[in-house]
Amino acid sequence: MIKFSVPVILASGSPRRMEILSTMGIPFTVCVSDADEHCDLGPEAAVGILSLRKAEAVAREHQNAIIIAADTLVACDGAMGKPHSEKEAESMLRRLSDRWHDVYTGVAVKHTGKDKTIQQTVHTRVHFVHLSDEDISSYIATGEPMDKAGAYAIQGMGVMFIDEIDGSYSNVIGLPMAQLYAMLKEMERA
Repeated sequence: MIKFSVPVILASGSPRRMEILSTMGIPFTVCVSDADEHCDLGPEAAVGILSLRKAEAVAREHQNAIIIAADTLVACDGAMGKPHSEKEAESMLRRLSDRWHDVYTGVAVKHTGKDKTIQQTVHTRVHFVHLSDEDISSYIATGEPMDKAGAYAIQGMGVMFIDEIDGSYSNVIGLPMAQLYAMLKEMERA
């Protein structure tokens, strides 16, 4: 386990990211970033930029702390954020059906006392089984897809649609644990 000499702050209100940090045994507080989340770059570049923006926005409020910020996008024929309607969720799930897609998470760790930042983008490939109209409508009726990038939750009922994964499981949830752990160890050594 890593012992931190300064407070750790998660720049996200995501319950999934909070759960991952708790699972890692990292004591932290939450300070949700107010950074602009608009970016016209492709998914891989966008998550890197957005994670840095979020870390910087929260860092301005904390003089000696470690800030952890992340941004996740699903990509299948273009970026897929969170659906704004059930119709949009349905469209996303149809695109994912019986196909591989990519999940990118940008993670930024910033130590404000040392003025040091580490950023990494993690990529995972996920394959969905064929989804019937009934599968899609039943899943949307649960409400689970509505606040998830790509309209599904791998840590929830959405896992029943996934038959293969290539890469970090926790990355698909929104925070790649192994990579974050390595980044935090590097930050504490700096």
